[in-house]
Amino acid sequence: MAPNPLRPLPNEAFDYWKALHLLNRAGFGGTPATVRTLANLGVEKAVESLVEFGSPNATSDRQTWDASIRRPPTAEERSIAERARRENDEATLARLQRERNERDATDRTQIQSMRTWWMGRLIETSRPLEEKLTLFWHGHFAAGYRTVQDSYHMARQNELFRSNAAGNFRSLAHAMVRDPAMLKYLDNDENRRGRPNENLARELMELFVLGEGNGYTESDIKEGARALTGYTFSDDEFVFEAGNHDSTPKLLFGKRGDFDGDDFVRLIFERQAASDFVCLKLFRFFVNDLPGTPSEESQAFVRALGKLLRENKFELRPVLKALFRSEYFYAAQHIASVIKSPVQLIAQAVRSYRTPVRSIESMASAAGLMGQDLFQPPNVKGWEGGRSWINTSTLFVRHNVLVYLLTGRVPTGTRFDANSDRCDVTHLLSEIRESGGDEDVSPQSIARFLCRFSLATRPHPDRIAAIANFLTTTASAPENDRLLGALALITAMPEYQLC
Repeated sequence: MAPNPLRPLPNEAFDYWKALHLLNRAGFGGTPATVRTLANLGVEKAVESLVEFGSPNATSDRQTWDASIRRPPTAEERSIAERARRENDEATLARLQRERNERDATDRTQIQSMRTWWMGRLIETSRPLEEKLTLFWHGHFAAGYRTVQDSYHMARQNELFRSNAAGNFRSLAHAMVRDPAMLKYLDNDENRRGRPNENLARELMELFVLGEGNGYTESDIKEGARALTGYTFSDDEFVFEAGNHDSTPKLLFGKRGDFDGDDFVRLIFERQAASDFVCLKLFRFFVNDLPGTPSEESQAFVRALGKLLRENKFELRPVLKALFRSEYFYAAQHIASVIKSPVQLIAQAVRSYRTPVRSIESMASAAGLMGQDLFQPPNVKGWEGGRSWINTSTLFVRHNVLVYLLTGRVPTGTRFDANSDRCDVTHLLSEIRESGGDEDVSPQSIARFLCRFSLATRPHPDRIAAIANFLTTTASAPENDRLLGALALITAMPEYQLC
């Protein structure tokens, strides 16, 4: 490896296929025309265009959600409930229970609407890296609706991730100890003086910032929990309850003081592991998710990113730019080395082939069936990713989703949507004609391009031959039908699961 692990890719080496790699990893793919536009920019400007996506406030697509569903009862409502319990007023108690059940149902409906909304945004966004990072943070600072039980708090957290998507990692970690969804998910609303709850303190160090066993002790966890006492929320806002805070001195990382939760986070970020750990997570998310310990070269790459993150006071944009511009990011061993998450699979298919969006709600549900239920990571560790995405059940759904997007049909052959739009994929041929200058493109050239564009790497000759043979034997069929058939075959290949 070169002395500089972050050595930039020479501009002349940034070709069409490297632009495709960048677009797939820093976003959710794009049409051949989009890839060509990115390639023509050169690596510096291409990366700049993706990373400098601007402020969240610059867009007008912010969604408004109902904050009142889980509002606390008013003083009058509490008085009615207390009187009904005291007087054993069964009719009033039954009415109050019905109202609670109705609010529960309304909140479940809203979280489902949020899943559908976010899936649509992931597919249609003009700022793909912003949404991909929002998804990354959702899996990193993982909290799930089934425990939080407040859809509005999950929506607020989602906005927090988006507004800090490529911002400052340290600031985002500080925000997490004041975030109602996280405080509820890790029981810090029950963390009180004399009865400290260690969940948030432990996960801050173990899973969110330092990594398991890196630079902290069990004593630091206990002291950190004391520092976080009194950090809770009321309705939708963070509240510091001074009466529940343990204000006695604490010993954290060898330093003694009357530390609170913000001090605790500050002290965590004085450890070098704070930068190296998140950069390893970014490496696995954007570069290579192969299991096991990364190679020496990859570890040097991660350490260089970590050093850059520290030098920039935990600002993420310089790190992301260095990552996406680096020669190592485009190295052969990292091409087609990441297994597509369910969200990536769906969004990339729509954005690359320009399929009709069809039913966003169905796509959000399908992502859940494939193991990525938005707003519901499996546990505080988030989604494991990598090979965990693939098993016999999820692979079946993955294939069916692609058939549905391309044809509008479910496996039985019956149309899923009575008014399903026809998918026109003839636009894929324009890139072959532009690069080859041949209006009468051959089955071989079509097969070669479709395979490489879809599989994100140079395909095996047998794959090209199989698709070319299909196109030859169906020569009398309409052009779009032949292309759809070819794509149905390609997306069923094992290699298609990679990006």
